[in-house]
Amino acid sequence: MNSAKVTFFRTVLLLTLFMISFGAKAQVSNEKLLENQEQLMEMIGDLRYRFDVMEKVVDDVMWHKVVGDVAYIDKLFMSGPPPRGAEEATTLRGSNPIKFWTYVFIPKDIDPSKEYPLLVFSHGGVHGDFNTYYTHIIRELMAQQYIVVAPEYRGSTGYGKGHHQLIDYGGLENDDVHESMLMMLDNYDIVDPDRVGLIGWSHGGMISLMNGYEHPDAYKAIFAGVPVSDLVARMGYKRPDYEGDWFAADHHIGEGVHENLEEYRRRSPVYHAHKLDVPLLIHTNTIDEDVHVLEVMNLVKELKYHNRDFEYRVYEDIPGGHSFDRMDHRTGRDIRFEIYKFLENYLEPPRPFRNVEQMERAAYRF
Repeated sequence: MNSAKVTFFRTVLLLTLFMISFGAKAQVSNEKLLENQEQLMEMIGDLRYRFDVMEKVVDDVMWHKVVGDVAYIDKLFMSGPPPRGAEEATTLRGSNPIKFWTYVFIPKDIDPSKEYPLLVFSHGGVHGDFNTYYTHIIRELMAQQYIVVAPEYRGSTGYGKGHHQLIDYGGLENDDVHESMLMMLDNYDIVDPDRVGLIGWSHGGMISLMNGYEHPDAYKAIFAGVPVSDLVARMGYKRPDYEGDWFAADHHIGEGVHENLEEYRRRSPVYHAHKLDVPLLIHTNTIDEDVHVLEVMNLVKELKYHNRDFEYRVYEDIPGGHSFDRMDHRTGRDIRFEIYKFLENYLEPPRPFRNVEQMERAAYRF
């Protein structure tokens, strides 16, 4: 039995014993009852992290089933910068570099004596993870003979409560992603250091932008799909508990946007637009309910104001909203083909797609 299952059953047993004990103490005070209830609810709430670990184990197996015929799949353990507040830490645990996993996908038909382009693929979601939702995109990239590194940066789901609460949205997570690229250059001679690109959607698009801004000499192209662009504006149009639960939480920024405006600006691509010096393609959709088109257009306008050289597409009412160009409908596939043609101009994959039909055969096997 693996460690995730052992931990799960141990937790269930402890909860059972706790409830038995709880029921036996009928004479305790109301104050003690409330304290016990709060402890129990916290234990039950923390079970979600154990379920996430189990789901991640299952999905890791699925990766080999859905892309194992075209890719060598590995999962590497590496480190990123120490957590926020490390300069005041009084323990090694608080000051040491954090540890995280990263996926590596390598096309099975490459020639080990040659070099290939690398795509640094950041997943989306406030607390998301890189999972088999991206199956067809990985198959399409393998067919073009890209190597892919996909980091499970701090705050990603599936690695327990501790990793989950290391979240640093728009902050040190960017460094984790850049470190994953450096790790690939250090460890894989088959990676061409002069053909490295960034790709991501939503939160992943935001991370791609921020890394392109900060390390323009390291990357040759960026694709940012429906990117989170302006956290100040975003907190204004999202439901109130979006800010409170995710960003103002004690383990995260710890303050709302009205309390620390500059911190939210520091984490937002729109306020760094003047730094862009890498070819960039941005996509947005007018019916995106997650990253509103106006948020993305704030970024577009700021890039134009600073005379940055970039491309963008505003798609009108494409089904799927936020996921429109990651979906399996015909329009989604056509748009992905356009993304690959953009990347091809700068990264020169050995086997670029000639048409959408070729791309479809790679993704769907027929």
